[in-house]
Amino acid sequence: MAMHQFMFLLGFLGFLALGVSAARGQSGNSPQGPGSAAASQLHALFDEHYAWSMEQFPQEAMSKGDYTNADRLADMSLAAIEGRHHTTVDRLNRLRAIDKSKLSENDRINYELFALELQNDVDGHRFRVFLAPIGRRFGPQLSIPQMAQRVRFNSFDDYANYLKRLEQVPKLIDDTIDRMRLGLKENRTRPKVALEDVREQFASLLEADGLNALAEPFTQMPADITEPNAGLLKHRFNNASLPGVRKALSKLAAFFNQEYWPNCRQSIAAIEWPEGQEFYNYQLRVMSTTNMTATEIFELGQSEVKRIKTEMLEVIRRSDFLSHHPDAKALDNQALFHAFIKYLRADPRFYCQTPAELITTYRDICKRVDAGLPALFKTLPRLPYGVKEIPAFMAPQQTTAYYQHGDIRNSQPGYFMANTYDLAQRPKYEMIPLAMHEAVPGHHLQVALAQELENVPKFRADLWFTAYGEGWALYSERLGIEMGLYSDPYDDFGRLLYEMWRATRLVVDPGMHALGWTRDQAVQFMLDNTALSELNINNEVDRYIEWPGQAVAYKIGELRIRAMREQAEKELGPKFDLRDFHDVILGAGHLPLTMLEQRLDQWKKSAAGQ
Repeated sequence: MAMHQFMFLLGFLGFLALGVSAARGQSGNSPQGPGSAAASQLHALFDEHYAWSMEQFPQEAMSKGDYTNADRLADMSLAAIEGRHHTTVDRLNRLRAIDKSKLSENDRINYELFALELQNDVDGHRFRVFLAPIGRRFGPQLSIPQMAQRVRFNSFDDYANYLKRLEQVPKLIDDTIDRMRLGLKENRTRPKVALEDVREQFASLLEADGLNALAEPFTQMPADITEPNAGLLKHRFNNASLPGVRKALSKLAAFFNQEYWPNCRQSIAAIEWPEGQEFYNYQLRVMSTTNMTATEIFELGQSEVKRIKTEMLEVIRRSDFLSHHPDAKALDNQALFHAFIKYLRADPRFYCQTPAELITTYRDICKRVDAGLPALFKTLPRLPYGVKEIPAFMAPQQTTAYYQHGDIRNSQPGYFMANTYDLAQRPKYEMIPLAMHEAVPGHHLQVALAQELENVPKFRADLWFTAYGEGWALYSERLGIEMGLYSDPYDDFGRLLYEMWRATRLVVDPGMHALGWTRDQAVQFMLDNTALSELNINNEVDRYIEWPGQAVAYKIGELRIRAMREQAEKELGPKFDLRDFHDVILGAGHLPLTMLEQRLDQWKKSAAGQ
């Protein structure tokens, strides 16, 4: 998952269909179809909103190559947040005043997607999650040390603007503390247990040189910056900018350790948020883009766990485990499963010996997958990607990997970020599905193609529906079967392990947030049904606790995409083309699942010659 993206939109559309052809190239905002006044109003609103968003969030703008406001950070004060909310409400009202009946089919789709984006922002504002701005995977303690990444350093002005941004960090920290104090007062905090490791993040930053990356732009400066000017920039960084950042983060760390964390809520359940069940229901709708209830999701998870466990036992019996451990043949299914898991966790042949070996192995897997893509996809993105380590200061509290999006407009590739901390917890048999999920044909392929959509409003390139995005990435892991990557039973077990991991989420997320489960119950359920290490399981469960509903979207989205493919194969028979199917799934960017189904229905009619 892309770390910067937290735009999760509602999706309740059951009547629209998208055009079949996949479009690529730079995003544009020109009206499509008849040049009606309604279309002009609509696209003027798109342009206004996009320009406003770039002005409000300069760092996001820079990631897209827009350095107009590169001398400042986003204003994250309570007043600014409320102001943006009122602007969004006004913009949504103006959108609703446009007569949809006078729009072309394509513009009706653009209208509905834009309305979802705005409506989600408006609906979510009432829950005031912005009063809980720190977690294990997000917050100033993680974003500030990475401020030198994914921005350009080509000129004196680039460096001067970078220093100005650093010098605004103290205000950002003061605004963050103000919000957190109000969050304590309103009981809007993340659960205490999920925040415990944040203290270690602060310690790593402030005691173990975690801010060193901020100095990297000064190690090799452009030749056209004169030596005196370079000296001035370095002096300002070392004597003003960096000390100000360090002091501000020290202030935040002291507040977090002494005042905030000790008083965070003990309960782990999302239904203990002030708006209770409404909050969790909202999270499930946004993340899954369905109306499934917590109980329905929980029951789906139990069914999937049972199905996948059966497949895992079949793979165990195909491996060489029983020949090396003949006593295991007499074990019942559950005992055999646990004996096999114990073997996987103990045998050194399943683990890399150095961080360099792990990264090199991932790169090798990615190149093997790259070669297989043309057989499954007609349309591939221009943007390349790389593989690199998660920064050391944040690795202990991070999950196994994540995707960091790039942007060709900002000369930035995408990156598959792999965790090299504690190699004994990073087994080799997990590496193929993980690489396929985070890189290609998963997140990188999907996100880069969305960025290259042609003849659609710019906001379409940046939409993110978790059920679609994570559902596709999980579906992508399974494509390794068709690529011949899981011929080794242990690799195939790794694929099933990752599928089981996502299935257990359907149980533990609603279990903890709505059905009364404890954290220990969730950990034990995952220990019983996956081969994930205890370290990874604890990290994962704490992630689910601090981010309600997000984890259920993976399996829900993947199951829907798999069902769409199976139905298309059944209906089209010999006319079914897998490469065309994948182009349809990816060819319109991010969509809620209902709109994706409508798009596929239109394609099936066309492919069948109806």
